[in-house]
Amino acid sequence: MSDPTLDHLVQRASVLMEALPYIRRFYGKVIVIKYGGHAMVDEKLKESFAKDIIMMRYIGMIPIVVHGGGPQIGSFLKKMGIESKFHQGIRITDEATMDVVEMVLVGKVNKEIVGLINQHGGRAIGLSGKDGKLLKARKLAEEKVSFDRDGVNEIIDLGRVGNVSEVNTAILSLLEKDNFIPVIAPVGVSEAGEALNINADLVAGAIASALQAEKLVLLTDVEGVKDAQGKLISELSVSKATKLIDEGVIQGGMIPKVSCCVRALASGVRSAHIIDGRQMHAVLLEIFTDKGVGTILHE
Repeated sequence: MSDPTLDHLVQRASVLMEALPYIRRFYGKVIVIKYGGHAMVDEKLKESFAKDIIMMRYIGMIPIVVHGGGPQIGSFLKKMGIESKFHQGIRITDEATMDVVEMVLVGKVNKEIVGLINQHGGRAIGLSGKDGKLLKARKLAEEKVSFDRDGVNEIIDLGRVGNVSEVNTAILSLLEKDNFIPVIAPVGVSEAGEALNINADLVAGAIASALQAEKLVLLTDVEGVKDAQGKLISELSVSKATKLIDEGVIQGGMIPKVSCCVRALASGVRSAHIIDGRQMHAVLLEIFTDKGVGTILHE
């Protein structure tokens, strides 16, 4: 009769052996992870994520975390009596809103993530794009919008919203040499020294591209990219992804995420992943197992 305890230990050893080729393949490689959604709210998922990142660093990978914080910003604005306004999913960021964005992302959310990683044995350090001009950015241009219903044209100014123009990779290299885990808030700085609010997916993609990362991983609140029948697509080429967007199969909020991955791949990132952040240890499961927990995109 087999020993149940021994069987359990053998099963655990088998899991480690499945991970071995991935550990060997990704040793010393940069992996950029965009952290957001439900994984930033649920306490068990927060702890799970922190431990995933710590383990990656201890076994020789170079994780870089970029975080979002839209719901937290919205909640704080509501408390202050400031209305949240959006245009095509982008938060219109006036001066008062930018103050809140910076305070929440840099002063609160970033420090909570850093504290959680350090609490569980990691060496995290928090940054915003303003630190050492890590993320140089350009303000998005005003946009002319037409309303065919009444023939009125309107100029939409998104305010202090930008896009990454340059990443100061030297800062990240210095942190890597001392085994720190960078945790980056998506706030950039313009040539004039003005803070700009940037979409976290775009920041993660820009950093992955600048560092020629092995992987870009985007955590979401869905399983991944789905086909026309609603079934998860576990592997997707750039050409197929583009076709699915054109056909309307990939739609809504998934379009910018897939587009972000496609741009990163075109810039030299080896693979991009859109994964279900609601799954415990989602990052480890995607990187170290044969099946994974989301969609992997490649050339």
